[in-house]
Amino acid sequence: MEHLIRVHNDYDRQVLAWLRARIGDAALQSAATRLADARKPYLSTICRSLGIRPPSRRAFARESARKSARAHRAVGDLYLARIRAILASPAGAQH
Repeated sequence: MEHLIRVHNDYDRQVLAWLRARIGDAALQSAATRLADARKPYLSTICRSLGIRPPSRRAFARESARKSARAHRAVGDLYLARIRAILASPAGAQH
């Protein structure tokens, strides 16, 4: 979609991904084509024309932190399971 819409930074990429998930590629492409004059439209212009307000940078940061915390917890749980397996084995009890 970046070939149709101006994307300048990570926040723009997050908003674009959010819009694609929310309204779909076809609707987004239609809006971008309708709003394009000689240049690609900004994401803010597309959102305004659709009557949609994207999440704030802070909301994206919170979601990212939650995903990161879930990933860290999954890795920690995996390591704990391995440690427990080692300690439960007869060879692990001798150490």
